[in-house]
Parts: sequence; structure tokens; C-alpha cells
Amino acid sequence: MSTLFAPPAPALSIGPLRLDVPVVLAPMAGITNTAFRRLCREYGAGLYVSEMITSRALVERTPESMRLIKHHESETPRSIQLYGVDPKTMAEAVTMLVAEDRADHIDLNFGCPVPKVTRKGGGAALPWKLDLFRGIVEAAVKAAGPLPLTVKMRKGIDADHLTYLEAGRIAEGAGAAAVALHARTAADFYSGTADWSAIATLKQTVTSIPVLGNGDIWSAADAVRMVEETGCDGVVVGRGCLGRPWLFGDLAAAFSGREHKAEPTLGEVASAFRRHAELLVDFFDGDEGRACRDIRKHVAWYFKGYAVGGELRAALARSSSLDEIDELLGRLDVDQAYPGADAEGQRGRAGTPKQPALPERWLDSRELQETHRVALTEAELDTSGG
Repeated sequence: MSTLFAPPAPALSIGPLRLDVPVVLAPMAGITNTAFRRLCREYGAGLYVSEMITSRALVERTPESMRLIKHHESETPRSIQLYGVDPKTMAEAVTMLVAEDRADHIDLNFGCPVPKVTRKGGGAALPWKLDLFRGIVEAAVKAAGPLPLTVKMRKGIDADHLTYLEAGRIAEGAGAAAVALHARTAADFYSGTADWSAIATLKQTVTSIPVLGNGDIWSAADAVRMVEETGCDGVVVGRGCLGRPWLFGDLAAAFSGREHKAEPTLGEVASAFRRHAELLVDFFDGDEGRACRDIRKHVAWYFKGYAVGGELRAALARSSSLDEIDELLGRLDVDQAYPGADAEGQRGRAGTPKQPALPERWLDSRELQETHRVALTEAELDTSGG
């Protein structure tokens, strides 16, 4: 079944970057490495952002952070997301990326809802401290110079402690090139339904730079509807593309005003899965075992809705070489048709609403207290989210 979409959407400009398709791949821990980004690019267009990298780890040049900032020569523009809690360290990390020509765009993460980050005052908890948030964004923008720097955030800590409008105005005033809003609070985690009305409100509040919307985009039709309902300038796609890199082809078509919806056969899904594994081998410098271990988490996403037996799925999740993957994929009924709705909809764990973990007395003041500075230095963990 095909879906007729709206007239072509205008190109999205983020500073000097021009995106013909107003679509951004959301950073996801353990997912949006070079391999997955390259695969998604093969299907569509847009801006493909790296996994989140902590500014402190980057300044210290840890082996893992240095590996994660690498881009394949085919990746352009190169986009890196940073997480940090200290203006000086963030500025040093951005300065390094610029001086060594390692990125064309930098995004700052203020959306992580993971308890071990928020309980130290990081992630989605940080914009509550307006002076600290302003200091980090201003320092990063200054260090970035001509490179466009953007901010990704959540609505706030919970329904009673929203931060996104003030944070949006601060980012705009500090010179950020765009702001992106995941329309949930930290308390929401990934549960329930994203509050797209908040995206519309942010768009009405931040008027001089693009506003991007994130949350519950499971199809190209969802993306077009978000733009129509909220007036946002583009969309950020996360869990909706898990096991479905062809979604970016659907998005490119939809925002170009073309009629198209990918309905891959099981054989086409298997080919994408195999290509993903192959790219992971390249990402892990030829280590097939590590690549096969990494792709295990993708098995359920790729084959969602298709008639693939539990034993075969389990075997794919235990595979240790490309040859073994090839043998297992060879058992599939490659002509099996697209299963429709069973292959669509939500992907990834939604979780349940939860009381955000915060430093003691964090909510007492919008200004950073000295007692919280030590806790913040412990918040720079290699944990992503948004």
C-alpha cells in the first residue's frame, strides 16, 4: 500500500548546512555507529548523528571516544553529538573537533533521562540550572566558530518542572543553529505518547532558528503529520528506524512530495541485515566476532512481523561469523511478502513513567549550588538517551 504525501517540504538549513530532506537521525547508544549511519544513508538523505560522546572522555582522548568520532569517507556532512556538564570541558572538546577537522556539525545532548545520569544533575536534569545550561551552550558555540552547533533536549524533568521554553530561548540567544525537542519529560522516559503540542509551542517561542521535533515518528506519514501539526522545521527520528533503515527512503520520498512506502520482502530484509553486519565488521576493524555480537540486538527489530521461527531468530542472535549468518539467512523464505501492520509501529522499549532521580535539593533553586558541582563531575558517563 502506498501513501500520498503533502507537497514538497522546504530544505532545512542548519547554519551553513543545507539538508534537502529535513530529517535527522537521532543519536542512540550502541546503535548509531558508523555502520548503521552508512546503512541508513544508502536508503535516504538527511543528517546522521553519531552516538553520544562525553566531552571529558574526548578531551582525555580515551580509545573508545576516539573510535566513535571517526567517520567513513562516504559520510558527509559529519555530525557528532557531545554530552557534558562543564562549560570549560565542553569548550575544550569542541575546540578539538574543530581544530582537527573531525566534524561539520556538533549537537549537544541535554535529553538523557537515564537515572544514573540525572541523579548527578546531568542529561535532562541539567537545563533546570539555567546559569549552567547557558554557560555550556555559550562556551560550546564560541568554540565551534563557523561550525553549526545545535541543542537537543526534553520538555523538562517532569510535568511540574518544565525547562524547554527557557532552554530554547537561551540556546537561541547563545547562537545555537537549531534546537530539537523530544516531546517527553525525563519522568515520561519513553512511555506514553509524545506531546507534540510542546513542539508547536517551542516553535512559536523560538523564531530565529529551526526547531526540530522528536518523538513517536514510526513512519514517514507520522513525520509529515508532525510538521503539519506543529509547524516544526524538520524531524528527528530515533527508535522508528530500528531494523528499518529503509524508513529514510520513505522519509525522503514523503518530504519530496512523492508517493512511496517501502514494503520489503523477507529477502530484502535479510539483505539489509547482512549488509548491516558487513558494515559492522568494517567498523570493528575486521573483527567478525565483535560485529556479530553487536548485531544481535538488531535481530528482533529487523524481523518484526515476519514469519521467522524462534529457533532461527535465536541462532542469528548467537552467530559469530558472516559465514554463519549467511547460512542462517539462506534458510529464510526470501519471497515472503511484507506483513503489513505487524512489521510497523513502535520499536524499542517504551518503559514506564518514573520519578526522576535527582541530586538532593536539586529543585530548590534554578541556579547551580556549590554542593552540586562535585556530583556533576560524576555525571559524565558514556550513557546516551534523549
